[in-house]
Amino acid sequence: MSQLVADLVDIAGSDAVLTGEDVSSRAVGIWRPQGIQAHAIVRPRTTEEVSAILKLCHDRSQTVIAHGGRTGLVEGADTVQSDLILSLERMNQIESVDDVNRTMTLQAGVLLQAAQEEAERHGLLYPLDIGARGSCTIGGNIATNAGGNRVIRYGMTRDMVLGTEAVLADGTIVSSMNEMIKNNAGYDIKQLFIGTEGCLGIVTRAVVRLRELPRSQETALVAADSFEKMPLILKHMDAYLGGTLSAFEVMWNDFYRLVTTPPAKQRPPLEQSYPIYVLIEAMGGDQENDKVRLEDALAEALDKGLAKDATVAQNGDQRRQFWAMRDDVEQIFQYDPMFIYDVSLQVPYMERYVGEVRDNLKRRFGHHQLFTFGHMGDGNLHFAISAGKDESAHHDVNLCVYEPLRPIGGSVSAEHGVGLEKKPYLDVSRNDTEVKLMRTLKSALDPKGILNPGKVFAA
Repeated sequence: MSQLVADLVDIAGSDAVLTGEDVSSRAVGIWRPQGIQAHAIVRPRTTEEVSAILKLCHDRSQTVIAHGGRTGLVEGADTVQSDLILSLERMNQIESVDDVNRTMTLQAGVLLQAAQEEAERHGLLYPLDIGARGSCTIGGNIATNAGGNRVIRYGMTRDMVLGTEAVLADGTIVSSMNEMIKNNAGYDIKQLFIGTEGCLGIVTRAVVRLRELPRSQETALVAADSFEKMPLILKHMDAYLGGTLSAFEVMWNDFYRLVTTPPAKQRPPLEQSYPIYVLIEAMGGDQENDKVRLEDALAEALDKGLAKDATVAQNGDQRRQFWAMRDDVEQIFQYDPMFIYDVSLQVPYMERYVGEVRDNLKRRFGHHQLFTFGHMGDGNLHFAISAGKDESAHHDVNLCVYEPLRPIGGSVSAEHGVGLEKKPYLDVSRNDTEVKLMRTLKSALDPKGILNPGKVFAA
């Protein structure tokens, strides 16, 4: 037993520290089955234990990488053998729900789905929703500023966090557990830890904002004959539904066919012949009339020629089937190698941009597979691309996807973060002054560079 492991046992207990096969038997992450490489994993139960662990590591210049549900897709929590992993898996308590103030206080290791279900038991809604809801954690959501299906209405994680408790690299506890929606008394300290990928501090607890649980949830699938109709459908539905539109998930024909053709479990609710589809959801307060309102809006869209076909989920089972189709991203792994992308850009540029990516891939690789889908209502597209014979093609595929973003001011990351994977392309989206400021913040809060080192930007 190394001295570091012995000291960690003294802080957190022998059952809290994992070494050897207990480390390497854990998968690196979702869709990445290879084993974790690290000196040890320590699993504290309290903020105070996290503080003691980080103080110990700071004194010894020991690198520390925080782990939540390991569902990230940009190598943001990757480790090497010399690293210490600080897992928040045991800090999984929902401490309280305030029905009047409509807040929830919880630890960082709570699963997103557990938070959603607890809010619902109180007649409330925690609006964040992503496909990895059963595995990802609140702390990971905060560290990456997770987005997901309902950003168009409720915003990203940043818009749902009222307060945080975090531990700095030297063990200092920064408790800003604000429970108010409005608090302009000085700097908003929590923003240092939201979306900064565990590089500036490790979030251990949070206060999140809840909303009233909608009384209705209506879902429709709509087909159109061209992408240019999508922004028109979005504007039409958003205006007609009077603020209840909560999701606008676009699927190009390539993706729709993939997730509605065997071996995929779902079958196509609409014919597979249309160029583009959109999954629309409205969450409202009038159970009796909201479905009629949605159907009337769709009928008008069809009459105006905005849409070519549409179907409305008639019950909860059909609604879940619609969403299961959209969430069945794992179908992409029928192809190998497969590279996954998450980009953001203004809606008016989308059609041209997707076409340019397709043309780039065709010129560079000839035969390839391109699956396109995403949260179009908030400017977020996802690509799943199979090109080349092996992983060596990854760099060239990256250039096909990222370089067209540069002239239109797009972002290489909409909601997954930067991690290691996107670090070489950060200059597409951030200028030198911004990166310099990022380095200044890093140096100020983590002068020894022990927290998630090497991620986000070049040292």
